[in-house]
Amino acid sequence: MNDSKKIALPSQKKSSGFEEKRKILFLILLTVGLVATLLPFIFMVLTAFKTNTETLRVPPTFFPQNPTLDNFKKIFSDPNLPLLRFYGNSLFVAGFNVTMTLLTSSLLGYLFAKFEFKGKRILFGWFLVMMMIPSHITMIPSYLILAKIGLINSLWGLIIFSAVDAFGIFMIRQFCETFPNDLLDAGRIDGASEWQIYWRLVIPQLGAPMATLGLLSFMGNWNAYLWPMIVLQKNEVRTLPIILTWFNSTHTGQGGLIAAATVLIVLPVLFVLVFFQRWIVKGFVTSGLK
Repeated sequence: MNDSKKIALPSQKKSSGFEEKRKILFLILLTVGLVATLLPFIFMVLTAFKTNTETLRVPPTFFPQNPTLDNFKKIFSDPNLPLLRFYGNSLFVAGFNVTMTLLTSSLLGYLFAKFEFKGKRILFGWFLVMMMIPSHITMIPSYLILAKIGLINSLWGLIIFSAVDAFGIFMIRQFCETFPNDLLDAGRIDGASEWQIYWRLVIPQLGAPMATLGLLSFMGNWNAYLWPMIVLQKNEVRTLPIILTWFNSTHTGQGGLIAAATVLIVLPVLFVLVFFQRWIVKGFVTSGLK
């Protein structure tokens, strides 16, 4: 009678033990990194519910001893801080830029991936060079252009230079490279135009990468500070990051109030991140399979 049991060799046992230790070490490091990342944010959220006296206490308390919503009430009742207007400004800029970025990136990325035309490599190389140029270098000429066309102190001044994203084009182009040409040719044989192929075949396949790109674009535009501070000099057209800086300077020593304002500004980003999390993970998985 043959013995079907496998006998583990000493070398295999050592290898298995090493793998287990490596996994445990990895989980420990991952946990430490997660705690170090989340702890400041959690402390900020808890501080938003503390009284001003408690925020100045030494040593500081982690959990609020007497939780209160007074900080949020003061922010919404402050006549010098029309929060809804600034929310509207930021949402308009971020939303419009996300829409234009997704449209231009998907269209140009598909064009570079599946079409041949004169100067294609030169033009795509130019987009790659644009990715490597720091935005600070182009701020002065960009400001002069906006001044010439009268878009200083206008939200459109923030949008006009953000409608086309070189990184987004590169990202979508790399994903479109994996599309089977037979699928596109089948659409052409069935009589579909190039626009119909783009909208009905290509766009549905780009759900995961476009969700990732949309999230990155939204976060970048929502958190933008330097360029909006230069372009938007009137208070009524400014976005939330600029207003938060002003609020911080005019409410020095009121940690709970500043923390509450910061929480209100961060909430939309958290909502978008949670909403698109499934698509982002799906994008990573499908990219790995392809």
